[in-house]
Amino acid sequence: MSGDVWFAVLPDGAAGVAAAQLLRPWITDTVTHDSGRPWLLGSWPQGHVTVGVAGARRVAVVGRCPVTADTLSARMGRLRGVGDVERVAQGLHGSFHLLASAEGAVLARGSASGVRRLFHTRVAGVTVAADRSDRLAALTGASPDERLLAAHLLASPLPYPLDDRCVWQGVHALPSSDSLLLDAEGRATTRRWWTPPDPELGWRQGVPAVRDALSAAVGSCTAGGGTVSADLSGGMDSTSLCFLAAREQSGIRSTFTGARLVTMRWRSLDPDNDDEVWAARAVSRLPGAEHVTPRRDQWPLWYSGLTSLTDAAAPALPTDEPGPWVRDSARMTALADLMTGRGSRLHLMGGGADELFTTLPPHLHDHVRRHPLAAFARIRTQRAAQHWPLGQLLRQLADRRTFGQWLTAWADGLTAPAPASAAVVRGAPSTAWGVDLRMPPWATPDAVRAVQSLLHEAAETADTAEPLAAERGQHAALACVRTGGRGLRQLDQVTSAHGLPHAGPYLDDSVIEAALSVRVSERSTPGRYKPVLAAAMRDIVPADVLRRQTKGEYSTDFHTGLRRNRAALVGLFDGSRLADAGLIDEAAIRAALLGVHPTPEALRSFSSTLGSEIWLRSCRGSTRPPSTAIAEGAP
Repeated sequence: MSGDVWFAVLPDGAAGVAAAQLLRPWITDTVTHDSGRPWLLGSWPQGHVTVGVAGARRVAVVGRCPVTADTLSARMGRLRGVGDVERVAQGLHGSFHLLASAEGAVLARGSASGVRRLFHTRVAGVTVAADRSDRLAALTGASPDERLLAAHLLASPLPYPLDDRCVWQGVHALPSSDSLLLDAEGRATTRRWWTPPDPELGWRQGVPAVRDALSAAVGSCTAGGGTVSADLSGGMDSTSLCFLAAREQSGIRSTFTGARLVTMRWRSLDPDNDDEVWAARAVSRLPGAEHVTPRRDQWPLWYSGLTSLTDAAAPALPTDEPGPWVRDSARMTALADLMTGRGSRLHLMGGGADELFTTLPPHLHDHVRRHPLAAFARIRTQRAAQHWPLGQLLRQLADRRTFGQWLTAWADGLTAPAPASAAVVRGAPSTAWGVDLRMPPWATPDAVRAVQSLLHEAAETADTAEPLAAERGQHAALACVRTGGRGLRQLDQVTSAHGLPHAGPYLDDSVIEAALSVRVSERSTPGRYKPVLAAAMRDIVPADVLRRQTKGEYSTDFHTGLRRNRAALVGLFDGSRLADAGLIDEAAIRAALLGVHPTPEALRSFSSTLGSEIWLRSCRGSTRPPSTAIAEGAP
C-alpha cells in the first residue's frame, strides 16, 4: 500500500464522536469500541492492525507483530482493565503500538525506541491521540513552533531531552517510555510503561537473550512469507540480518515461516572502501537470495533531485516533522522502485546496532569509578592506539557535573567554536553526558537564543533534567537508541509512501532490552569488534564474515554529491523560509555551501538545515483535510 499510513485514537464517550467527525475526510479504516463509538480511525494496509476481542474489551496491536486476532483474544483472559494490557503483550515480538479499550477507558503507547510514537492534543473538547503529529495539527490549525524549528538546525532528529517536544504548536509528543490513558470524557493522564534494564550481565551471560531476541525480531519480518528485502552493505549489522532472514533457505530451522530474500547494496564512490569485499563474501554464502547491486552510475548521488521536493506542484513531504533524510530522498525513491519491482513488501535495515553493541566514550567515566584498575588498563591501551592527550583525557574523567548542569553548560556554549574533528586533530573523546552540539554558523542570534531557552527550560524541569540512566555510558546508549528510532520512523514514513515499509530489527523493544542488559564496558573491548553481536550470530553468520574489524567510510560520496549538486543547493536557499522566519542568514549558508570543506564535519548541521527548509516549504496548506463536509452521524 502506497500513501499515508496513520491512525488516531479516540476516547469512548459522546465527545469522541464529534472529534471523529473532524477526522472523517481522511479515513479509510475504522475500529470501534464495544459501545459502537469510533476507537481507531485512519488509513492502513491489510494486516497492519490486529484486534483481539473478549466481551466488551478490545486490544489492538498496530504495526509489525506476528500475532493473530485469535491469539490476542485468547490472551485477554489476563486483562482485568486497560492497566493490565502489558500482560497481554508479554512475549510479543516486533515493532508496534499497543492499544486497549475496556470499561470506557482507553490506553495507548508506542515503542521504547520511538520508532512507534504517539502525539496528542485537544480536539472538540477531548484528548485525541495519533501516530502522526501533522494529522493533529491539521485538526487544530496549528502552525510549526519556531523554537523547535530552530532546534532542528542543531540536530535532527532532536537530541535528548528535546526529542520529546513536538514541532507543531499545541500538539504534544508522548514520551516513549509513557502510555496515555483517556477516560470517557476525554481527559488524559500518563503512566510509565517501560523502564530501561539495569546493565548487570556479563557479555557471555547476555548473548543467549540477544540471539533469541534478534532472531525473533527478524522472524517477525519474515513471518508473513512473500518477499522481503534487506540492506547488505558488508558490515556486521546488515549482514547479520540477511543471514537471519535467510535461515530457512540455508537449511537451518526457524520458528517462523520464511520469506524470499532480496538483498540490496549500493557501491561507494571511494575505491578504498572495503564494504564491497565483505559484501561479496556474504553474498557467496547466500545462494538462495537474489542480490541487487546497481552500478555507480545507476545510483543517485547524495543531495540529488531536491528541487522536485519544493516544486509548487509537488505533494507534501511524507514526514510529520523535519529530518535530514532529504539528503537521500532520490536514493530512497530508487530503493523503493528496485525492491517493490522485485515484490518486496518490507525492507530491513541495520540501524541501531552501533548504539547497542559498541560503547560510547562516556562509559569510561563510569568505568573508572566502578573498576579503576580495569578502566585504566583499557584507557592505556586505547590511548596508545589513538594518541589521546593525557591531560585533556584526565580533565574529562574528572568532570563531576550532573546532567542538569551539563545541559546548562551546553546551552551557554551553543556558539562556542566546535571541537576540532578527530580526523584533523587528535583529541581525547568527550566523556560528558552527551555531545555538546553547536549551532551552525548560519544560525541567527534569534535562533541561538530560542535553542538556549529550550535547553535552559529542560535543565530546570524535573522530568527532563534527569538522565535516561544513572550512569553516563548507559544514558548515552539510550539517547542514541532514541535518536536512531526517530530516524527510522522518518525513513519508514518516506518509503512507505512509495510502497516499501522499513523495519529496523535492532530497534525492536525486545532486542533493546536484551542488549542493554549487558554491562556497558563489555559491549565492546579493545581488539574485538561488537563481541556481543558476533557471539550471538555464531553458527548463523559464517565465522570469516564475522571477523571483520573495519567500517566503511563515505566522505568521498559526500564530497562528490556536494560538488555535483552545489548550484541546486545554493538555489534552494534563495527566498529561504527559514530566513523569513528569522532563523538563518542566507548569505552565511550560501558562503558555507560555496566554501572548501576538507572533511564532512564542516557541514555536519547542513543536512538538518536542508531538511528543515524543505519541510517548511512543504507545509504550505498541506495539513488541511481534503474536505470538511461531514455526513450526519458519520464516525
